[in-house]
Amino acid sequence: MTLSPPVLAELRAIVGAANVHDADGDLVAYARDATPLFHHRPDVVVFPADTAQVAAVLATATRHGVPVVPRGAGSNLCAATVPLHGGIVLVLTRLDRILEVSADELLARVQPGVTSARLADAAAARGLLWAPDPGSRTVATVGGTIATCAGGLRGLKYGVTRNYVLGLEAVLATGEVIRTGGRLWKDVAGYDLTRLLTGSEGTLAVITEATVALLPAPAASNTGVAYFRTLAEAGAAVAAVIRAGLVPATLEFLDRACMDAVEDFAGLGLRADAGALLLFGDDGPPETVERHLARIGAACGDAGAIEVTTAREVAQAEALLAARRCALPALSRRGGVTILEDATVPRPRLAEMVDRIDAIAARHGVAIATFGHAGDGNLHPTCVLESARDSDAVRRAEAAFADIFAAALDLGGTITGEHGVGAAKLPFLTARLGADQMALLRRIKTAFDPAGILNPGKVGS
Repeated sequence: MTLSPPVLAELRAIVGAANVHDADGDLVAYARDATPLFHHRPDVVVFPADTAQVAAVLATATRHGVPVVPRGAGSNLCAATVPLHGGIVLVLTRLDRILEVSADELLARVQPGVTSARLADAAAARGLLWAPDPGSRTVATVGGTIATCAGGLRGLKYGVTRNYVLGLEAVLATGEVIRTGGRLWKDVAGYDLTRLLTGSEGTLAVITEATVALLPAPAASNTGVAYFRTLAEAGAAVAAVIRAGLVPATLEFLDRACMDAVEDFAGLGLRADAGALLLFGDDGPPETVERHLARIGAACGDAGAIEVTTAREVAQAEALLAARRCALPALSRRGGVTILEDATVPRPRLAEMVDRIDAIAARHGVAIATFGHAGDGNLHPTCVLESARDSDAVRRAEAAFADIFAAALDLGGTITGEHGVGAAKLPFLTARLGADQMALLRRIKTAFDPAGILNPGKVGS
C-alpha cells in the first residue's frame, strides 16, 4: 500500500519529522530481517521515543487501516519482522533505557530497545544474572527476545525467556496502554496476559516496557568439550549425561561441517578427525562445577567419546563458548545464502532426528550442517547456498526443510523451539497445532487487534 500525505503528516507530528523515514534507501534496509529469502518494502519507517508516541502511532494506524510491524534489531530468524503487507515498520530501538535493577527484588525494569547483552552486563554489575542467552545477544533487544520467546545456550538449566518475564507494559492496536503482571513472582489474578504476549511476535500488542526476573550470579563456571566419531554418538551421549542425574548449564553440539567452519573462522585447534563435538559447561560453587564437569566428561567417555577435555582457564572457556556462538556467522562465510532452521524433538529422540536430517539432506541433494542445543533437543540444521538466484537449489532446500519439520513432528517434537513462527514457519503451524487451535489463535488475535493491523501475515492471521 502507499500512505497518503495526510497520514505521513500525522506520523511526523507524533514522532518528529527526523524520525519518519520514507526514502528508498531507508525502506530497503527495513524490508528484511536476519531471515533469508523473505523481504518486502515498508511504506515508512517510524522511530518513536516513548510509550505515548507508540500509542499515538498505533491509534493513527488503526484509524487509517495501515499495517504496523514492531521491530527491534531485526536479528530474528523466522521473518517475524518482515513487513509482508507494507505499511509502517515501528522501530523501538530509541526506547533503550534500563529503568531499574533491584538486587533486593531480583528484577530489572527495561525498555524494549535495550540489548540482551547490555541487560546482562547491568545485572552482572550488581552480582545478578539475566539468564536468557540468545546467540545474537549482543544485538538482540529485550523486546524482541520477549516477542519471540527466545531461548539460547543456557536453556537446559535455566529455561527460556518466558520463565523470566514478570510484567509488561504494552500498547494495543487501538492505542490503549495496558500493564500486565508486575513485580511479583507469584500473582495469579486473572488471565496470564504476560505469558500470552510473550512469544506473540508483535501480533497482539507492542511491548514498551518489561519487568524481568534476575537470579543471583553463580560463583564460578567452566566449560569442556567431548569429541565423537559421529553426531549420532554425541546425541546418545546427551542421554547418558541426563541419565546420570546431571543438568548442565550448557550442553551444545556441532557436527563436522560446523566444526570445520568454526575452525576456519576462529582457529581454536578443534580436532580434525572427529565427526562431532559436545560443548558442555556448568556454573555454581567452584567445587560443584568441577565435580559436575568431571561426571559429565565421564558420562561422555562411557558413551564413546574419543577425547574429553576441560578448559584450563577462563579465557579458554570463553573461547569455546564463543566458538559455539559463531557457528552461524562461520557457516555464512561459505556461501551467499545461509538458511538456518530450528526444530526440536524429545531429548531421547535426538540421535534419531540427526540421522533423519542426514537422510533428508541426501535425498534432496543439499548439504546441511547441524548444530544446536543438545540438552533440550533443539537442533539447528543449516543449509548454505551459493546464491538466492539459484531457484532449483532454493527449491530443494525448502523441500528438505519441510521434510525436516515433518520428521520432528513425527518424533513428537515441534517446528520451532526458540526462533518463533513469523512468516517462515506459518505454513507448517497447522500441522503442529491443528485446525481447532488455529481458529482459536485467530479469535484471540481479533480480540486484541480488531482491525488486524499488527504484523499481518503472521501468527493469528
